[in-house]
Formats: sequence, structure tokens, C-alpha cells
Amino acid sequence: MTSYVENETDVTFSFDIQDILDKIMDAVTRMEECPYETSVNLLVTDNAGIREYNREYRKIDKETDVLSFPGIPFEQAGDFSPVEQEEADYFDPDSGELVLGDIIISADRVLKQAREYGHSVLREFAFLTAHSMFHLCGYDHMTPGEAAVMERKQEEVLAQLGITREI
Repeated sequence: MTSYVENETDVTFSFDIQDILDKIMDAVTRMEECPYETSVNLLVTDNAGIREYNREYRKIDKETDVLSFPGIPFEQAGDFSPVEQEEADYFDPDSGELVLGDIIISADRVLKQAREYGHSVLREFAFLTAHSMFHLCGYDHMTPGEAAVMERKQEEVLAQLGITREI
């Protein structure tokens, strides 16, 4: 498992971003029974930066808290078997790891939402990371049923890691 992290902001968190990403990656890929070693890229930016990415890639001209760019076009969430047919498209040729995709998080929104929801910055960052990791595994929340599945999975992973709303 490999994670690449870049923080292009001046925000300094009281926790190690890479450590949190690694713990969540491990928990999510285990939960999803991913049979491969994986890699994920995480960029921490500010509201202006995430707005630019949102405008460029989603054609939505506004800031958001997190963006997810899955590297795999899942037909069914959590089903990694199709990547075997096109290994060159989905696996890093140097490491052999399955490239799950990219995550972009707005540090500004992490801080704001932690205050608004009355929990720690760690909890908010971890929640957004878990949310995005499930997107990278093919999950979505376009329907109430899909949203319920994602919410349950996110809460389960965070509970396993002891990252509760009280923290």
C-alpha cells in the first residue's frame, strides 16, 4: 500500500495526514476485500484550489469539501475483478499496485465543517477521506439506497479506527 500526499496550503493539522490516509486506506481496502496492494494520491488544497478543480473536471463553478477521481470504472461497487482484464490500465508498472485514484480535500472546508458539526478537525478530515475512499472503490450516493450504504460503511470504518464524533 502506497499513499502520496501533498499539502499545498499553509494549514498545519494536529495529526499526520499521511498516517490518517494510510489507516483509512487499509481499513477500506480490507472491508472491500480488495485482493491487491493499492495506491492513492491525496492533495490538500484551499477553497480556491478545490473550486478550480471542481470547475475544470466537473464543470461546477463552486467550492466543495472533497473531490474523488476513481482510477477504475467500476461496474459494481467493490468488485475489483474487471481490472485483471486490463492490467496495464489500472496497475502501476513500477510497484505493481492497483491505482485506486486521487482525492482532493479542501483544508478550509475541513476546518469550517468541523466547527459547524461540533467535532474535531481529525474527525472531519478522516470522514472526508473515508467518504472519498469509498468513491474510489466504486460507491456513490446518488440515490437514498446508495447513500445509506456509503454512510454505513464510512461510519463502520471510522468506528474501527476509533475516530468518533466525540474526538
